[in-house]
Amino acid sequence: MELKSIFNIQTEQDFLNAALKTFHYQYENVEIYRKFVDFLNINPDEVDSLVKIPFLPIEMFKNHQILDKNVTTNLFFQSSGTTQMNLSKHFIADPALYEESIYKSFEQFIGKPDDFIFLGLLPSYLEKQNSSLIYMVDYLMKKSAKPENGYFLYNHGELFDLLNTLQDKKVILFGVSFALLDFLDYCQAERNEPLSFLENLIVIETGGMKGRKEEMTKDELLKILQKGFKTDKIYSEYSMTELLSQAYSLGNNEYSCPNWMRIMIRNAEDPFSYEKEGRTGAINIIDLANTHSCSFIATQDLGKILGEKFQVLGRIDHSDIRGCSLLVS
Repeated sequence: MELKSIFNIQTEQDFLNAALKTFHYQYENVEIYRKFVDFLNINPDEVDSLVKIPFLPIEMFKNHQILDKNVTTNLFFQSSGTTQMNLSKHFIADPALYEESIYKSFEQFIGKPDDFIFLGLLPSYLEKQNSSLIYMVDYLMKKSAKPENGYFLYNHGELFDLLNTLQDKKVILFGVSFALLDFLDYCQAERNEPLSFLENLIVIETGGMKGRKEEMTKDELLKILQKGFKTDKIYSEYSMTELLSQAYSLGNNEYSCPNWMRIMIRNAEDPFSYEKEGRTGAINIIDLANTHSCSFIATQDLGKILGEKFQVLGRIDHSDIRGCSLLVS
């Protein structure tokens, strides 16, 4: 397969052609996916549309190595969690493909990484080398190559002081949700100075509340962050260990996918039927950058389609705790 061709997708027909080509390739070359399709008694020759493609349950990444038989790799991303949890592993055969997906997604929705200073309310790469999120932010920092780039998970005072020196610079603050809230708590409780840095700051929250703070909806979280950072828009990034692409929201919890990624909303009770626009269901993801693992993943997230965008509304009841809230455990 010509891997980089996914970044040339322009139309829905382009996407369909690439998705079907990827499905047939992965059926032939990814053993776990082939067994899953066969178990469902689906004839791959009859798969000729997106709704006929079987979506692999995301839990399969916990107990199986989902990898193209034609490649070998020692690089993997691992989901966040505690030592008692069975963690997902996503083996990465082509890190350059992931990096291009990172760059082009960011460029499509926000701008050229080279133009920004990147700050992270996240652990550093050296602390969490198997985190796909940290790999992403670290890569963006390398492309930016700004001397101010850095991680400030618990160094709130240092971050506050630095932000006040960057008033005329284009700055992006990536943060897991609870860390952004902790930083705002620090600003309110510890500093009496005005938050003069806020005007030129883009805040991108990456999820991560489960088990760390009192539960709240995404809309409630965004309102708190908007008030605290004195901005009309809090950006969000949506991805996970099992993906190599990112969707971005530029406000209002409404996400857009890059051209090689799609969201489909399945009926939470019937995995082979799909909800109409505006109706809530479980999120299926097509990520064509997952060339060497599985591009068709049934998640445990809830969401709905809104025109060309989608919303993330929470988790299916009784699904495992996932995500960035456990990144710093």
